Amino acid sequence: MGIREAHPASGKPLYTAAERIRRDQSNWTIVQGVLAPLQFLVFLVSLGLVVRYLATGEGAQIAMWSVVLKTIILYAIMITGSLWEKDVFGHYLFVPAFFWEDVVSMLVMALHTAYLFAIALGWFDTTTQMYLAIAAYLAYVINAAQFLWKFRLAKIAEPLADTDPLLSGGAVR
Repeated sequence: MGIREAHPASGKPLYTAAERIRRDQSNWTIVQGVLAPLQFLVFLVSLGLVVRYLATGEGAQIAMWSVVLKTIILYAIMITGSLWEKDVFGHYLFVPAFFWEDVVSMLVMALHTAYLFAIALGWFDTTTQMYLAIAAYLAYVINAAQFLWKFRLAKIAEPLADTDPLLSGGAVR
């Protein structure tokens, strides 16, 4: 695959010219741009609190609430992300350009939701709950890397799409 092929699974550009326009005009693009770094910041703080608890046994409550906050932000980014996909691609989830990112996102959601059930229903002891949070966070890191990779590919391909009629959906701008 070359740099001209922003969607490595299909060999097609990540966005058609019309999708790029819809992406740039969608209010959800801005929301995603705010929520993604916020979620990552909350993740880093929460990860530190969870690791601190696992290492010292201290700070269980703050660690637990930090994972709850991270999960709330995750739900917000997933809902607004599906609205973004609808705006840009016409479907709420699992569009070809982001299929595998959405699949892993479902795993991330399932693990975070399992954590919420674990604390709400008293499943497992606190340490096991924190390991469940670590599993959710590992899946989140993988998913974040997927999106960052896709974002990078799209950024590389966009200057080419502005000048190459094949990458801009056949229309020269």
